[in-house]
Amino acid sequence: MIETRTLTLEQIEDLAFRALVAAGTSEANARPLAVATAATEADGVASHGLAYVPIYCEHVQCGKVDGTAQPELSRPRPGAVNVDAATGFAHSAIDMGFEALIPAAREQGIAALSIRNSYNCGVLGYHTYRLAQAGLVGLGFTNAPASIAPSGGAKPVVGTNPFSIAAPGADGQPALLIDQSASTIAKSEVMKHAREGKPIPVGWALDADGNPTTDPNVGLKGSMAPSGGYKGVGVALLTEILAAALTGATLGINASPFSGTAGGPPKTGQFFIAIDPTATSGDAFASGISELVGAIRAQNGAHLPGDGRGGKRRQAQTDGVAVNAATLDKIEAIIA
Repeated sequence: MIETRTLTLEQIEDLAFRALVAAGTSEANARPLAVATAATEADGVASHGLAYVPIYCEHVQCGKVDGTAQPELSRPRPGAVNVDAATGFAHSAIDMGFEALIPAAREQGIAALSIRNSYNCGVLGYHTYRLAQAGLVGLGFTNAPASIAPSGGAKPVVGTNPFSIAAPGADGQPALLIDQSASTIAKSEVMKHAREGKPIPVGWALDADGNPTTDPNVGLKGSMAPSGGYKGVGVALLTEILAAALTGATLGINASPFSGTAGGPPKTGQFFIAIDPTATSGDAFASGISELVGAIRAQNGAHLPGDGRGGKRRQAQTDGVAVNAATLDKIEAIIA
């Protein structure tokens, strides 16, 4: 049985912040990542929460990510916001970009944010969630080091390449949040099973010859299984076009891994589109989303993507979050 300890969200943020700073990250770059880490734990996505902090710290120390980078913003067109992350953490670059993206979308009805020379952005839905909180429909795309082979092939050419869309609701919270990778499961989940010495279900990953495997270490050396076969590959390619080719970021086939210390900065990218729904539908958007969400919730047992996330965060504020004790030991050792 895995030993856990219960922490408040404030304690989780503080631990992440202090570990990142101890590893050589500037306070300006550590804070956005620490805030996101606490929110991710509150949402129940432990694979992208504190478990990633030791990896972040290791990557700062080995030079895979520049902990003191200063992202640079440019505005080549009224509706286009570009941020060069300067091989630093994605969260700082996204925060800078959103400060320009949100008012641009409100003014023009739609605007796009392009980020290059970036790093793992964690849970993509965390970022689109914030756009929905601002009353905008938020679409997000991020590419990753190649881990999915094309249909009929065995050599990875695209990453798990998540996409996300968040639609605003009447209460200032997202009414609907979709956040999914192009693979059957996020690669971080396979990595988590490998760390814990647990087998993975059939259908999560393939070996180097393209055959199904239950060994997470074999799967990590092979390829991730695309969700829905060739359709998942199509989603990965769509995201690669938007988050890499359209941003000027490094293609997944040329990016260094997000895990381990091999290679330099991955220099991957993110792409966000923010839309003011009143610009395209007037008042019809709110009623349409409400009717759509209601039709799903009316069915017994039906699942609405993103449903309950706000409730989980409120519950975590009250009860705290159970965190893997071994992970906490690693983080506390970094701080010490």
